[in-house]
Amino acid sequence: MTEATEVRDATPDDWPGIWRALEPVFRAGETYTYPRDISEADARAAWTRAPGARVLVAVAASGDASAAPGTVLGTAKYLPNHPGAGAHVANASFVVGPDGAGRGVGRTLARAVLDGARADGYRAMQFNAVVETNERAVRLWESLGFVVLATVPEAFDHPVHGLVGLHVMHRTL
Repeated sequence: MTEATEVRDATPDDWPGIWRALEPVFRAGETYTYPRDISEADARAAWTRAPGARVLVAVAASGDASAAPGTVLGTAKYLPNHPGAGAHVANASFVVGPDGAGRGVGRTLARAVLDGARADGYRAMQFNAVVETNERAVRLWESLGFVVLATVPEAFDHPVHGLVGLHVMHRTL
């Protein structure tokens, strides 16, 4: 965690800040498979009400000079990758909002998610769909011990690059 960033469980009151982070990312359509025209209600259901999900927010702490205390800087969620016999492997999603860009918020959230998933008894984490052109995310995950297990060719229709691959990434906890 950065000195001016705190990570905690999200509350219903955090939704406006979470949506402020999610909406431009979902609308851009460059890193997530959600429909670009997803409604706020559908996005809220997908992000906060997925079965077994734990949703976190990174918020500006009182020592942050660039954002008001409590401002949502980013959000993450983790949950079982599959139910039943696959529930010991976590899956996770991350978004850093415009107020958190370039401040280490993504790495802070990633570490919090990895620590939380480990504490919750998950044995590994798997990302099923990391867009190969999302080089910053791929570098971050690799720096945190994830490896690309496979790349599904042309599995993502990127609005700028056309059909690109989706990485399946994994690491043990």
